Amino acid sequence: MTNDAPDFAAIEVAAARIAPHAQRTPVLRSRTLDALAGAQLFFKCEHLQRSGAFKFRGACNAVWSLDEDEARRGVVTHSSGNHGAALALAARTRGIAAHVVVPEGAVRVKLEAIAAYGATVHACAATTAAREQAANRVQAQTGATLVHPYTDARVIAGQGTAALELLDEVGTLDALIAPIGGGGLIGGSAIAAHALDPAMALYAAEPSGAADAFQSLRRGARVTDIVPDTICDGLRATLGEINLALLRRHSVQVLPVDDAATIAAMKLLWRRMKQLVEPSSSTVLAAVLANPEFFAGRRVGVILSGGNIDPN
Repeated sequence: MTNDAPDFAAIEVAAARIAPHAQRTPVLRSRTLDALAGAQLFFKCEHLQRSGAFKFRGACNAVWSLDEDEARRGVVTHSSGNHGAALALAARTRGIAAHVVVPEGAVRVKLEAIAAYGATVHACAATTAAREQAANRVQAQTGATLVHPYTDARVIAGQGTAALELLDEVGTLDALIAPIGGGGLIGGSAIAAHALDPAMALYAAEPSGAADAFQSLRRGARVTDIVPDTICDGLRATLGEINLALLRRHSVQVLPVDDAATIAAMKLLWRRMKQLVEPSSSTVLAAVLANPEFFAGRRVGVILSGGNIDPN
């Protein structure tokens, strides 16, 4: 079922399933950034993944999980950019149709990628309700399978393969941090990390202007009424129910960071590592630098989630 959280075995299956299609992205180090953080940082470079973001992992796993009858009817999703592009590319690897519902105001470079990968784009108003209604309408018209950006177990399992690769390459870590929007990446990462090391500390970096995950954990219930106000367009999604359950189950601590710190971290990654990432991605470095009490003196896995930034 796609509305239940995957287990570690599902992540291992996903890793084998996507291996012919996804990149095994590099892990990079920086002495300068280690010194600034007072920690050993291991950057998992998902901005170098196909379609420019970790999202290809989950989309690819979902697409190649379909049986032949489902595949013939294609796939549909709603996305502000990275997941839509990833699903479009994943569908192209299997030769099936993809429909992507895109809200008004999405980043142009991401829209161009969705179209370039061959998906049919459907515009809608910039609200979660409008996105879901439009996706449901397309699904009813086409019979396509809905691949939700972050509450789909197949997607979460695929996202968890990034952490699986990271740990396979660098060995034991004291802590792992990933960005959080809807919660698919940190959810899959938490499952993989704790299956391999139950003692690992897990963190999620969230824009302070879209801190619904932070507020949800603090209030003990899912918060859905926050209006996002952040440059991090990839992290404006509302945390999913299944994803909140994974945060709780794996004791993930959410660290809010403001946009100024995020932009400063993005510039640091460019200047010191020559890695161009989008703001959503640089939240993790911003959170590490702003919270030395959690990271100093430790071996820390840092997932850089995407690099689809508008050059302008």
